Amino acid sequence: FTVSKWTGDNKYKDVAIKHAITTMKNHFRADYSCYHVIDYDTITGQVLKKNTHQGLAHESAWARGQAWAVYGYTACFRETNDSIFLNFAKDIANMIMDRVKTEDAIPYWDYDAPVTKETPRDVSAASVTASAMIELSTMVPDGQKYLDYAEKILKSLSSDAYLAKVGDNQGFILMHSVGSLPNGSEIDTPLNYADYYYLEALKRFMELKKLKVENGEL
Repeated sequence: FTVSKWTGDNKYKDVAIKHAITTMKNHFRADYSCYHVIDYDTITGQVLKKNTHQGLAHESAWARGQAWAVYGYTACFRETNDSIFLNFAKDIANMIMDRVKTEDAIPYWDYDAPVTKETPRDVSAASVTASAMIELSTMVPDGQKYLDYAEKILKSLSSDAYLAKVGDNQGFILMHSVGSLPNGSEIDTPLNYADYYYLEALKRFMELKKLKVENGEL
């Protein structure tokens, strides 16, 4: 979408729309949760495998994958004004709000992961979700429920449980993300995209609420 704006050539936008529609068809289950990776035959386009490499199992709902889904289809509606993408984003958002059972709305690394005291959360998934739902809230008549959910996430992320003290956490803002638990990579660690989407969500929230920071205070 952005490259089409930069170049004035709609072929890039057309590819993005086709990709989004193909993904709607093949990545998603009946409950609007999604797979991580679809393996296509490069000649026929036939789906060969549906996998979830960074989640608990191929049929599980990997938390960050669900976050990317609501973020992506919200962006697709923004760029196309096609209601098919808006309705899909709403269905994914509703699924997320239904599936995430934690009191603070910060999901475990996979929605289907067995919950113990050691089960890690994924604040990167929470950050992406919050940013998406703030934008989504401005697009629909019943948007307040999405804004309320995003605000709950932001309050949780901004608490001592997830927000690092200045100078700690290797210089990152948020603690407790998960990259790829099945591969033993980046488990309960800071991630740059957790911080990025947290800041984007805060910016969107402040602009929506017309909030400003003066002398370090809202």
